[in-house]
Amino acid sequence: MPVTDPIADFLTRIRNAIHAKKKFVDIPSSHMKLKMAEILKDNSFVKDFNVIEDSKQNVIRIHLKYVNGEPSISGLKKISTPGLRSYADKNNIPRVLNGLGLAILSTSKGLLTDKQAKQESVGGEIICHIW
Repeated sequence: MPVTDPIADFLTRIRNAIHAKKKFVDIPSSHMKLKMAEILKDNSFVKDFNVIEDSKQNVIRIHLKYVNGEPSISGLKKISTPGLRSYADKNNIPRVLNGLGLAILSTSKGLLTDKQAKQESVGGEIICHIW
């Protein structure tokens, strides 16, 4: 079944797996989802991820991280939707929970976190907030 918003599906699958206390979640692969999984791993929101090659479509298996039984991801929120895109220039990049969370932006230099976008001095489309 085709998905109209694959990034919202990515975030929803992670959110549902966390609520169900799953150890891992399988998500259909794409370059953007792979980069988002890499950002989540680099910022210690997930343990690890790997790509499982399948005959139909590759799948990203994300191993979720729990600290003392509590998930390291408290919340995920999709900001830019297909019907309402949300952009920020380099001077107005949002901070999530006063810097405790992160915003993922799609920029001309690829997917970056809010901190990386400020260092690179680029703005872009705000994909989601994670805390």
